[in-house]
Amino acid sequence: MSNRNQNTAEQFIQYLNDENFEMAESCLHPDFTFIGVLGKRENASIYIKDMMQMKFKYEILKAFTAGEDVCFWYMIDMGEKTIEASGWYQIKEGKIQSLKVLFDPRPLLDK
Repeated sequence: MSNRNQNTAEQFIQYLNDENFEMAESCLHPDFTFIGVLGKRENASIYIKDMMQMKFKYEILKAFTAGEDVCFWYMIDMGEKTIEASGWYQIKEGKIQSLKVLFDPRPLLDK
């Protein structure tokens, strides 16, 4: 069960890396919620619109699963800066229901 969920989350990351935003959105529940250090988004299409503008690239360093949850430790290339972060993907019925991302935002605030 958890392996399938890890595959869903990994596929989502791959679609973002490939800039295949339509397929990335197909991995998300329509009522998807994102909670990050610098903000929150409700709704899959709103989140994907943000991702289309930012075009982050992810390098997964480690994956952990517990039940239907998947957690990645990854490097996120945000263009000018690359940060180390953790993302907690809560998956229900094969779709990502919510994502919480934690990282130290100080490198992004030091311009």
